[in-house]
Amino acid sequence: MSAEPTTARPAARPATGALGEEAVAGSARLHVAGFQRARIQAAMAEACVELGAPHVTVAEVTSRAVISRRTFYEMFDGVEGCLLATLADALAEAGARADAAWAGATDWRERMRAALVALLAYGEEKPAVARLLVVESLAAGRNALELRADALARMERALAQGRSAGAGAGGCASPPELLEQGVLGGVLGVLYGKLSEPGQPRLLALANQLMALIALPYLGAAAAAAELKRPRPAAPRARASAGNPLAGVAMRLTYRTMRVLIAIGEHPGASNRTIARAAGIDDQGQMSKLLRRLRELGLIENTRTQRVSGTPNAWRLTGRGEELRRTIAVSSSTSSD
Repeated sequence: MSAEPTTARPAARPATGALGEEAVAGSARLHVAGFQRARIQAAMAEACVELGAPHVTVAEVTSRAVISRRTFYEMFDGVEGCLLATLADALAEAGARADAAWAGATDWRERMRAALVALLAYGEEKPAVARLLVVESLAAGRNALELRADALARMERALAQGRSAGAGAGGCASPPELLEQGVLGGVLGVLYGKLSEPGQPRLLALANQLMALIALPYLGAAAAAAELKRPRPAAPRARASAGNPLAGVAMRLTYRTMRVLIAIGEHPGASNRTIARAAGIDDQGQMSKLLRRLRELGLIENTRTQRVSGTPNAWRLTGRGEELRRTIAVSSSTSSD
């Protein structure tokens, strides 16, 4: 890597958008905090699945998330607090997807199917989180069970709307009081078994059968048979925030590192000096070491065409670096919702 000449004219202060460099700094702090929270929670879900919720330690989570204990305790008060936050956030995200799908359909049957497919797709996208919600939460303590019970109560209320939808449609004429609990228990039992198996769960393959199980007591045998014949839902498109967003990157993503990645993303082709100024790094030696490390990890590349000594470097994000930047943005926005 060539250093820039000391006699060169100082580079113009880079534009960082309408809000200026202070806004970039604030954005970086939000990105780092949100991204670190997402990493910690992804690591918590993975650890619960592999070790069992009662056996997870802070050391296990920080090792998987590639963060320090100090960073962990800046966000959570301990393992239980982290676990409960992970459960609550996952339930909120899954619920938001189901609600959006429900709102896009017209009648109870189509709404129920749309919400079910949305939840199954979420489980395929985030299998560790799905296993935590359905399987490991049962052994995660009283507070976790309360979170789970609240979510199940919402599902039971949605199911109960099928009572009026099924009136005169071939369903049970006098549905038992515990019908919703029975139907939901059956669905969860199937999912528990599937999510307890090793490997990637194929939950969407169960959509027609589960919807038939739901429709039968409310709408009758004909409706259940029709659900079995419907086209199988397509697999969901992968989202940037799925799983551990730093998997495969062997470094801690610090505030300074994030400032550098943001600066390069906003100023492709920028030199060491320009990036350092945008990232708020005064020491050019540290700047060079950080850029070299990011290049070794395959996150940035030097597009400088001339190899003459004194020619400024020209950095840009690689495809992997841009993917990480998008993942960070998605993770941080999801965590702040």
